Amino acid sequence: MGRLILSETTRSDMQRASWIRKMFTRAGELKREKGAHNVFDYSLGNPGIEPPSIALKRLQDLVASPTAGMHGYMPNAGFESVRAKVAEHVSRSQQLEEGTLTANHIVMTVGAAGALSIILEIVLDLGDEVIVPTPYFGEYNFYISRHRGNLVPVPTRNDFQLDLDQIEAKITQRTKVILINNPNNPTGAVYSDESLRQLAEIITKKEKEYGHDILLVTDEPYAGLVYDGAVVPPVLNIFPHSFLATSHSKDLGLPGERIGYFAINPSLNDSKGVLEAAEFASRALGFVNAPALMQMLVADLQGLTGGLAEYQARRDLLYAALIDYGYAVVKPQGTFYVFPKSPIPDDVAFVEAALAHNLLFVPGKGFGSPGYFRISYSNISLDHIAKSLPFLKKLAEQFGL
Repeated sequence: MGRLILSETTRSDMQRASWIRKMFTRAGELKREKGAHNVFDYSLGNPGIEPPSIALKRLQDLVASPTAGMHGYMPNAGFESVRAKVAEHVSRSQQLEEGTLTANHIVMTVGAAGALSIILEIVLDLGDEVIVPTPYFGEYNFYISRHRGNLVPVPTRNDFQLDLDQIEAKITQRTKVILINNPNNPTGAVYSDESLRQLAEIITKKEKEYGHDILLVTDEPYAGLVYDGAVVPPVLNIFPHSFLATSHSKDLGLPGERIGYFAINPSLNDSKGVLEAAEFASRALGFVNAPALMQMLVADLQGLTGGLAEYQARRDLLYAALIDYGYAVVKPQGTFYVFPKSPIPDDVAFVEAALAHNLLFVPGKGFGSPGYFRISYSNISLDHIAKSLPFLKKLAEQFGL
């Protein structure tokens, strides 16, 4: 009597739940205690820049002039007219031959998380392995395990680029998916075109060795947030057995609206069957369909990114200060994160020590990479970053940097 009616799986997952959310909760407590203006919250990747004005105007027009059926059910993959416009954008950005990728290769989803959940649901059998380069977004643990798979972490190089030799060594008969996040959360690394082409060669060789397809899934919600001329490679052009998952949470500043999609490579075996499986999984998982109003909103906003210059200014200010104060850090090429090395091996202890300076970070342990910590500059103004720098310097001095 009195025992919580929770499954062992749920209780176990809750105990190792996201460090990002844990620090977000701590941030709220500290702001109530110290006052928000005295707290420097670098925890959650919640875009603090409002959606572009063109997006807000488009939303107003949709609400003011509704069309019949715009709030009703549609095919589980989404409105065909929306998927057609998304397909046009994906074809261009992925450098595919015109007409090869159509609306029938696009599934509108409840954010990138919904996209990944559907993909993993339709391709994984019990015990299948998903190779994930580390550091990685911590929620991948739960996406993969909830869909019967086993996450196989593979360290990246010191510059956070893919270690292709280690990936090749980890591919086994049970490998079904290689999941990459490009640009990467938490490091800001952009995996290069050359490295992905080499990865494609490795996968092709292993497919022949083991006699089955190995899928390359690229998670790209930060693809619009790249700096210094960095380019996110066209995975669908590079490797035939691939999916591209993304959302408009970051590029359009719409995380709470939960709108994204995934693209099925038209070269994939039985892409028609894959679409049908995705539609079924969307119903079975309870998504049913992506939000109707948001589908119509983003249809004409493909390729648009808001706030890029502001995010880059924040990155530049933070990166220069971190280097000046002695932190070991790789300059991020994208996203709105920096991933410095912790001055002490225990990154959790370091993050706890930072709280005394009213600085909130997320330990690298939460991304499968102990010994580092993540700084998110998504929701902190340039002025507030400048205000935090003396505290960041004092923290560095405390640990002898």
